[in-house]
Amino acid sequence: MTNRVREILSWYGTDNAGVKTNLARILNHGTLKGTGKCLILPVDQGFEHGPARSFAVNPPGYDPRYHFELAIEAGCNAYAAPLGALEAAAGDFAGDIPLILKLNNHDVLNDDKDPISAVTGSVRDALRLGCAAVGYTIYPGSSHCKIMYEQLRAIAEEAKDASLAVVVWSYPRGSQLSKDGETAMDVVAYAAQIAAQLGAHIIKVKLPTEHLEQAAAKKVYEAQQIPIKTLAERVRHVVQSSFNGRRIVIFSGGATKEDDKAIFEEVRAIRDGGGFGSIMGRNSFQRKKADALQFLKTITGIYAGTIP
Repeated sequence: MTNRVREILSWYGTDNAGVKTNLARILNHGTLKGTGKCLILPVDQGFEHGPARSFAVNPPGYDPRYHFELAIEAGCNAYAAPLGALEAAAGDFAGDIPLILKLNNHDVLNDDKDPISAVTGSVRDALRLGCAAVGYTIYPGSSHCKIMYEQLRAIAEEAKDASLAVVVWSYPRGSQLSKDGETAMDVVAYAAQIAAQLGAHIIKVKLPTEHLEQAAAKKVYEAQQIPIKTLAERVRHVVQSSFNGRRIVIFSGGATKEDDKAIFEEVRAIRDGGGFGSIMGRNSFQRKKADALQFLKTITGIYAGTIP
């Protein structure tokens, strides 16, 4: 156990030894083990966006086993997926990589402006599949957000009692937010704070832009001269908003991008801003495996400091 991992675990003082052990399983696995940095492969896009949109560009991705293999070969800290995908292959790869069961999902066949995800798995499922953690998405800004907050509180309590870590996808979305507002600096920082307050051990948010959505918040940012000009500064503020950096905050890779250099610059900004890592889905599994492995190797190298 490295000193850095021990320090991170100390932030979760009221959690039982089982929860801390499962957090340690994630932090001590893969290429970045022991550094306190994370690279997680999430593959819930088949449910969230549909199979063709997710996998047609790289057809091996239709097979759930492919994503286990990619996460393992790339040296990821963990692999996250919905119930069906984990059930399809967890037995074949038992013990090879920490798993995160995504407990709720949303499809785009009825893509509401105020979304709410359906609960599609259980803590019991996660235990049966040997998972280290459960994942849950909230949509701060949705008119249904209070239902999701209450569901998460109950699920987090059950998960912690069962010694599982809790990962929260906190994605602002709703009819009262503009499209730019979904990734606005003040809104993303607020979403991270909400996830922390709801008991998340690991918080996943999108990278914030310089845009400020809320008039009241904008006055404070300007009056207090909160630095948000650069991406690294914005990452630092999101981490600060997550209990002053005492919660693990990782950032979404987002939609597939053509420019790898731009992605690597984002990763450097996450590193330089004190972020804990990336959760990189479509930008990895929508590539041919050899290209994906090289791509993910570069990302881990940046986080590990072996690549400037």
